Amino acid sequence: MDLSAPMTLDIDSTIVAVFGRGKQGAAFGYTKVRGYHPQLATCAETGQVLFCRLRGGSAGAARGAKSFLTETISRVRYSGATGELTVRADSAFYSRAVLATAKKFNVRFSVTTRQDKRIRAAIDTISDSAWAPIPYWLSTPEVSGADVAETNYTAFAGTKHAMAVRLIVRRVRPTPGSQLALFTAYDYHAFVTDRAGDKLQIEAEHRRHAIVEQSIAELKSAGLAHLPSGHFMANAAWLALTVMAHNLGRAVGLLAGSPLHRATATTLRRAMFTVPGRLVRSARRHRLRLPENWPWARAFTTALDAITAIPMRC
Repeated sequence: MDLSAPMTLDIDSTIVAVFGRGKQGAAFGYTKVRGYHPQLATCAETGQVLFCRLRGGSAGAARGAKSFLTETISRVRYSGATGELTVRADSAFYSRAVLATAKKFNVRFSVTTRQDKRIRAAIDTISDSAWAPIPYWLSTPEVSGADVAETNYTAFAGTKHAMAVRLIVRRVRPTPGSQLALFTAYDYHAFVTDRAGDKLQIEAEHRRHAIVEQSIAELKSAGLAHLPSGHFMANAAWLALTVMAHNLGRAVGLLAGSPLHRATATTLRRAMFTVPGRLVRSARRHRLRLPENWPWARAFTTALDAITAIPMRC
């Protein structure tokens, strides 16, 4: 990855269910499930986890978000990234601390807002002519299924943390026949950002924050399916090892190139890791013989050549 290129950081949290009653830190959270509640930050461009932190199950989604975001940004910069950073998050992370931290480190932000009275009042001030249609599955030749508009907004007005932001709103017609369609013409989704650019493009990019769920799902399909120890720090180490394995898999996919650069962990295991072969000795050299007519041969050798070309540090 080009470290001078822009990078998008997606932050989120997830519940990891456990069943032992004696596990340190395990507790019931907002989902009414006993478990732990780790925070994760992923790179949208690669799917790799940039930072993770294990927390107790009763921790709120955004508890410790300020220090978590600070350490994530610091780690990314320390690793050599010099391009523009943008942090995306859902409404659980809409807080003065998160936005102020992003501002402090000159990081752009794009954060979904909660639908409180001030947000709804701001949406009500948007004129009908300000809405721009976007492609949507409910759209018809006569009626747009979804529209986007924006307005100026002061987040956290009345406090010392007040800041002027762009409030970008997407309105969507409810699914025909749904209960929501009986009572309202539109469902509204708003987020605040300090990014410059066309509102339609920025709104589309903000919705791609959902890609963080793919990384979380892949972690849970592997080591994060369960945290096995009764000791909190042992489970924190388990989480770190799971993330390392995930990142190594993603790195192999990136080195292999298209179409494996965005493949899921399941596809990578099938195409690159669980490969039948024979190690033979010929002319005093060991050779790895792989299957004939193997469809992933080029991707495998491309990744292998890139890995063996990495300088070894003693």
